[in-house]
Amino acid sequence: MQNAQLESVSHVPVKEYRISADGKIEARVLDGRREQDSAWKQVSPEHLSNHVRQNTAIARWLEQRLGWRRLLWACVADDSSNS
Repeated sequence: MQNAQLESVSHVPVKEYRISADGKIEARVLDGRREQDSAWKQVSPEHLSNHVRQNTAIARWLEQRLGWRRLLWACVADDSSNS
């Protein structure tokens, strides 16, 4: 599994992204004040699309690991199939 972290200016909380073993893009919030991190949740196509439109570090990281076609597919995937 591959992970990337996106830190705020104050470094708390941190959003961590990963590509799961089955190829799904997931994220969780890491908050240094809590003992346990939040659960991994699948990232919505809309959220991914925003990253791609803004050319964020996460979008570039995902493109390097998935390729632009798979990333584009993840941006337009039907949410109802993820249930």
